[in-house]
Amino acid sequence: MLKQRRLVADQVAASLFEAEAAIDLALAKAAALAGIMPGLRTEAGISALIGQGAVERAGEAFAALATARRAICETHMELSIAQKQMGLGAVMYGDSLPKPQMTADLRPVAKADRAA
Repeated sequence: MLKQRRLVADQVAASLFEAEAAIDLALAKAAALAGIMPGLRTEAGISALIGQGAVERAGEAFAALATARRAICETHMELSIAQKQMGLGAVMYGDSLPKPQMTADLRPVAKADRAA
C-alpha cells in the first residue's frame, strides 16, 4: 500500500513540477512581449496610439498568468499537506531549496474584509 501511494505521489509531483515550469516560462515570455512593444514602437517612430490595444491585452495576459502562478503555488501547498496525510511526510520531492513556512492566515482579501 505504501509503495502504491509513493508511486501516485511521484506521478503527481512530476506533473506539478511540469505545470509550475510551464507557467513560469509563459509568465516570462508574456513579460518579455509586454516589455518589448513600447520600446520598439518608440524606436520605429510610431504613435503611442497605435498598438495600445495590443499592449493592454499583453498586460492582461501577464496578469492572468500571475494569477495562474498563484493558483499552482497554492496547489503545491495543498499537495504538501496531502503528502503528509498519506504518510509520506518524510519523502522529499523537488529541488533542495527550502520552502517558505506555510502560514494559516493566508486567505483572499475579500474574505478577510468580511470577517473584520
